[in-house]
Amino acid sequence: MKAFRMGTAALTLLTAALSQQACSSDDNGAGLSEAQRHGVGAACTVNADCFVGDSHLVCLPFKGGYCGLEGCQGSGDCPPGSSCVKHEDGKDYCFLLCTDKTQCNYTRPVEIEANCSSKITFADGTKDSKACVPPS
Repeated sequence: MKAFRMGTAALTLLTAALSQQACSSDDNGAGLSEAQRHGVGAACTVNADCFVGDSHLVCLPFKGGYCGLEGCQGSGDCPPGSSCVKHEDGKDYCFLLCTDKTQCNYTRPVEIEANCSSKITFADGTKDSKACVPPS
């Protein structure tokens, strides 16, 4: 029952964020990126929480979960608006791209916010970009 409630909460957050996006034509402001519209970066407890439309993401093992993909080799393996990041745990994940922290948390509650960080290594060597890194 707990997983259902978390799934419902994540869906409610995503619905609210999508409603915000409908009122905005600027995806760099209050709207969502392509990756966010497909669930990347959302909080989760089980893989089913990460199924949005035809996206088949998984719930990655971070605090509060993080919908994304594991095992990417480059950004081409990730949904548009996300990129392949070499995480400090030694694995590569598709994380949301961002310019500020608010973009990381449209679908995450305050207690498990992700940070927009430039202190990361992109698998393809990209420089001068940031990604939403979930809490460990």
